[in-house]
Amino acid sequence: MSEEKDEELERLKKEKMEEIMSEKGGGDFPETSVKVTDDNFREVVDEYPLVVVDFWADWCDPCKRMEPIIEQLAAEYSGRAVFGKMNVDQNRRMPQKFGIASIPTLIIFKDGEPVDKNIGLVRAEDLKRKLDSHLD
Repeated sequence: MSEEKDEELERLKKEKMEEIMSEKGGGDFPETSVKVTDDNFREVVDEYPLVVVDFWADWCDPCKRMEPIIEQLAAEYSGRAVFGKMNVDQNRRMPQKFGIASIPTLIIFKDGEPVDKNIGLVRAEDLKRKLDSHLD
């Protein structure tokens, strides 16, 4: 019985993902992080159902340690979520709008709205758990 429920859950997830992808333009999800700027911010977070924006800087050691985690998850979650990176030294408006005072800061956007935030270095497993909670 449990196996049947698992199969049904997987079928429903697949159907929902197909529905989302068709609504969002056919599922053209990048497999690596995308560069997010003050100018393209709204376009990026509105284009995909789930977007993680990493606010970072070149001089920030924890940000550098976060980068391989972001790239790993960008590949793993391609088709379900998009990962963007915004350099806070080159972009001021959006970090100020979202009250970014410490980096790295990750904000998860669902349907264009912020739904979760993490300040500091985060383990891949913890970030995956947060992402999974926002995937419908």
